[in-house]
Amino acid sequence: MDAPRPTHETLRPIPLADVTIDDEFWSPRLDTNRVITLERVYDHLKTNGCFDNFRRVVGEAGGEFEGQMFIDSDAYKWLEAASYTLATREAPTLERRVEELIELIDRVQAPDGYLHTYFLLADSATRWTNFTVMHELYCAGHLVEAAVAHYSATGEDSLLSVARRVADHIDDRFGPDGADRIPGHPEIELALVRLFRVTGERRYLDLAEYFVNRRGRDPSPLAGELGRLEELADPTIYERNLDSIESVRRTYCDDTGAYDGRYAQDHTPVREQEAVEGHAVRATYLYAGAAALLRESADPELFDALERLWTNLRTRRTYVTGGLGSDFEREAFTADYDLPNESTCAETCAAVGSVFWSQRMFELTGEAKYVDLVEQTLYNGVLSGVSLDGTEFSYRNPLETRGDTHREQWFYCACCPPNVARLLASLGKFVYARSNDSESLYVNLYVGGAVETSLAETPVALTQESELPWAGDVALDVSVAEPVEFTVNLRVPEWSDEARVAVNGEPIDTEATDGYVSIERVWCDGDRVDATFPPTVEVLRAHPDVRDDVGRVALRRGPIVYCLEATDNAEPVHRLILAGAESVRAVHCPELLGGVTVLEGEAATERMEEWRTELYRPIEEIDREATAFRAVPYYAWDNRDPGAMTVWMRYA
Repeated sequence: MDAPRPTHETLRPIPLADVTIDDEFWSPRLDTNRVITLERVYDHLKTNGCFDNFRRVVGEAGGEFEGQMFIDSDAYKWLEAASYTLATREAPTLERRVEELIELIDRVQAPDGYLHTYFLLADSATRWTNFTVMHELYCAGHLVEAAVAHYSATGEDSLLSVARRVADHIDDRFGPDGADRIPGHPEIELALVRLFRVTGERRYLDLAEYFVNRRGRDPSPLAGELGRLEELADPTIYERNLDSIESVRRTYCDDTGAYDGRYAQDHTPVREQEAVEGHAVRATYLYAGAAALLRESADPELFDALERLWTNLRTRRTYVTGGLGSDFEREAFTADYDLPNESTCAETCAAVGSVFWSQRMFELTGEAKYVDLVEQTLYNGVLSGVSLDGTEFSYRNPLETRGDTHREQWFYCACCPPNVARLLASLGKFVYARSNDSESLYVNLYVGGAVETSLAETPVALTQESELPWAGDVALDVSVAEPVEFTVNLRVPEWSDEARVAVNGEPIDTEATDGYVSIERVWCDGDRVDATFPPTVEVLRAHPDVRDDVGRVALRRGPIVYCLEATDNAEPVHRLILAGAESVRAVHCPELLGGVTVLEGEAATERMEEWRTELYRPIEEIDREATAFRAVPYYAWDNRDPGAMTVWMRYA
């Protein structure tokens, strides 16, 4: 199948199979993801009813449907993660499991292409009636993404054929000439664009465009469902999954009980939206899908909206860790600068969605600011979603805890574990990009390994060595059969103030355009680029309107955000006051937490004996005493003795 070329100038990621990762920091994490996490996720899906639901449809297992109504998507995300793994290495056991699951899914699919185990086991009359809750399109989207990943990795169309039948079934029912519906949970939009790219079937792209454009317009199909939820599905599905029908209505409505659409990004058309609103995962998936559309057709109005929304996200609604979604109960955005640390959600899936959206914005623009957010989120908000040993997972990622928040082995709503697994398995897709004219290579993430591609119609191999995130040296070695002219664009990370670049030992100008140092020359075999981006300790303040962080600072070194844990500090972490930025020093500890650089420095704390009989004291009577502190990377918190943790430290 020949993928269609984009209709206007964009950048393209390098195929995963063409990228090798051999990196001191990332390789152990990817090995853990492959050997441990994928195995754990598979085992949980075997025991929590997910796989059994498929078997029940074909009469190979007894009992009733188990799990949440969108549990099928967990199987599909596992398949996607496994397929990315198969793209980069041989894994016979994993390959066998993938083939067995695909064969089962193929047998489960209805003759008309429909595929959703809850409704295949229930009354078929209620299919495609409850988009607010039942997430049939969401599950279909994850199936399609898994199919694209599997086809790209193996060249086999066994799952792709299933996905095409699903997509054809959806296209036959919905759109301008069908039923007027939109997904309650975006995901199908991005999936349909990806399916178009591997098949060339324009109908998939048109359907994705319809779903994006229909959202936010009156009358809302979702609003019409809210008054009829009792008749649209078995009421027990709400009780089992979402507490009650009324809780669903409250989620989608304002304080007066009227539907306002914000939770589902359905309050106004996407092109008119001013701020990221509602459920954080839904928002990032929707905007990632819309950005993917833009690679296929120029639409200045839609691009301006996405840039406006992304800027709102980046400058007013993103945690320093890259986490998103400050409303714990609704897993949603709230208001500008409302970023509570302890009560936040910051769902792992939202961090994953942020990476997907930002990456696609980069592909449209070539601007490093989008990759800066990808990097920030990967090293902090994504990696915190899984324990260092790969066996436990975070649904929410608070920036402060009293010691009562921990990762868990699994969740009833287990969307996050396979999601972080599929992102880590596909890390190679985010390291490099290539211009559409194949004249330029972009080095986005400094991750050791190699890439093989074609530039200026010539095979080119690039080997990368990287000391990030703990040190700043990067080396790139070029291999070509004959001299060839092309451009290498090196991203200058936003945290780097002293970038230095040399080609074959000769320093070059490091003035950056759109965040990249561009090296245009005739490259010969054996040419070498040496770059240095020294990570220095930064003491960060939040915007004055972030109320939780007034009078507090966060520590960052390079891309790594730090936190204080009780196990490292003699004093309770909420009492520690940074004595001065100049006292903070970096110390590498190869035996700690898999090998990390920690930050140590001087702090102060109030003399507590003076407070034994007092609740309030005049400020002039308060004495402090000196102490020391240690901070560890945020991604590594809660991997030792349980205890309090905070990212934001008092400062005076």
